Amino acid sequence: MTQTFATCDLCDEHKNDTDGAFRVLPPLFKDYGGRLKFAGPVSTVKCFEDNTLVKAAVDSPGQGRVLVVDGGGSLRRALVGGNLGKAAARNGWAGVVVYGCVRDSAELAACDVGIRALALMPLPTEKRNEGQTDVAVQIEGVWIRPGDWLYADEDGIVVMDKPKA
Repeated sequence: MTQTFATCDLCDEHKNDTDGAFRVLPPLFKDYGGRLKFAGPVSTVKCFEDNTLVKAAVDSPGQGRVLVVDGGGSLRRALVGGNLGKAAARNGWAGVVVYGCVRDSAELAACDVGIRALALMPLPTEKRNEGQTDVAVQIEGVWIRPGDWLYADEDGIVVMDKPKA
């Protein structure tokens, strides 16, 4: 799927917007997936050091969506690893953005899906079946809601309340 957007162009186009419909995530995320550029409607998971709901999400049909995982910025456990990266690619997710850590970097790089996260951490999560799905999440002061559109490329990540025109 060819993506015809550039986050820099989107920022130029929306730099004077004041209604909050256009948001830019801070430059904290590193690229770990096989796709550097990805976009799609947002689905969310909010969890802390428990990836039960992340697994359930990537095991379901992605339909070109982007899964935004609010892991609370934890650097203590990896919320996505090679198996979940493969599941996301296999099930048609465009990307996974993790406000937390990932692991199995070589496996993630081989997956045809965009994967962004704060850092690598080899320690897996506990499975406590805790968290929430499809709720508004706040990452570094930036609100991301289910149904928003996320665009990610080499220059960064932007979120809009509707797809670009």
